[in-house]
Amino acid sequence: MTYAFFAALMLTTSASASFARFGYQTVALNNSVFEVIPRGRTDVDGYWCAASDFARRTLGASWQQRIYVKRGYGPSEATGRRTAVQFSLTPPDGVPQQSSGVFSAGFQPGFSMSVSAANGRCNTRPFID
Repeated sequence: MTYAFFAALMLTTSASASFARFGYQTVALNNSVFEVIPRGRTDVDGYWCAASDFARRTLGASWQQRIYVKRGYGPSEATGRRTAVQFSLTPPDGVPQQSSGVFSAGFQPGFSMSVSAANGRCNTRPFID
């Protein structure tokens, strides 16, 4: 029974999907846009960390390459989960470009940071109330 479940899971998971550290899933939506989907932890740093991991490992981006927010919080196009953030290695059209600061409370289209800076978010601990 367990083997059938895992076989079904593998068939429904896209070939361009990966599971990043801290329980985030990343899925390529097309050649230029990918989604980061939380599966547990939902802090801002975790999204950037997963985006950095996907950009480096799957897309072959350099440490200096910028990662742009394509679309902020919204439903996942890949999985149907309620919350995901879409990123791209190219700036979104028609949106002012700006670098994300050290502290950011959300995701605005056009915000960006380098793969290296996003990777630096992997070592932070989320604030717990």
